Amino acid sequence: MEKTIKAKKKFNFGWKSRHLLVLIISVVGTYLLLESRAQWSEMHRWNRAIGDMSFILIAISMAVGPLSRLVKFPINITGWRRELGIYGVILAIIHTAIILVGWVNWDFMRLFGFELHPEGMYVMLQHGFGLANAIGIIALFYGIVLAISSNNVSQRFLSGTVWKFLQQSSYVLWMLIVVHTAYFLFMHFLDFHKATPEPNWAQVPFLVLVSIVLLLQFLAFLKTWRVKRASQKNSAAKKNKSAAVQPST
Repeated sequence: MEKTIKAKKKFNFGWKSRHLLVLIISVVGTYLLLESRAQWSEMHRWNRAIGDMSFILIAISMAVGPLSRLVKFPINITGWRRELGIYGVILAIIHTAIILVGWVNWDFMRLFGFELHPEGMYVMLQHGFGLANAIGIIALFYGIVLAISSNNVSQRFLSGTVWKFLQQSSYVLWMLIVVHTAYFLFMHFLDFHKATPEPNWAQVPFLVLVSIVLLLQFLAFLKTWRVKRASQKNSAAKKNKSAAVQPST
């Protein structure tokens, strides 16, 4: 028993250690993603590398919760969700800034798929680009709110019930991010008037990662449902047994 307690203390990371480790993972992961697309232009290399790393961190954060319900770990892995989510959002903000500066040149109309016509008016040119970016902006605001509230002070201020309800909206954030990312991986560059580019190598890993997260969430839901059902049956059986042994009046 004492050895188990000591082992938990030994392998349990404090919040400072978690921040440092996630930061190191973010930097190393971004570097590797940059190197994997050495032939791309600088703007698109940084844009995709930071965007992909943000997606990976948030995906891992979404997987931690259901994984902790399915597998008993020697440490509390749920504590990592906070730091993974925070750095995922920070990278998403940088990803957005790169698009604003390098892709649309601070022209917010272009961000939503409009282009300036020679006659001086904006016309819709890229419908999917605008919709995907609108979804991405909504997800970014969602993420910023969740990141700001991911601390003990916010938890005490909002109270446990309200804070938990707010954090549960991370599932909405996750689905918005999946849709936003899927558009740019599979659709945006398939222009009728341009040569079809080679498939992005990140397409298969993206599908695998999304499938793993969804599978873990489903299995965790199934296990929670079964445990709840078993608990209800045991409770009902105890009540029936108690009622059966009561003497009649």
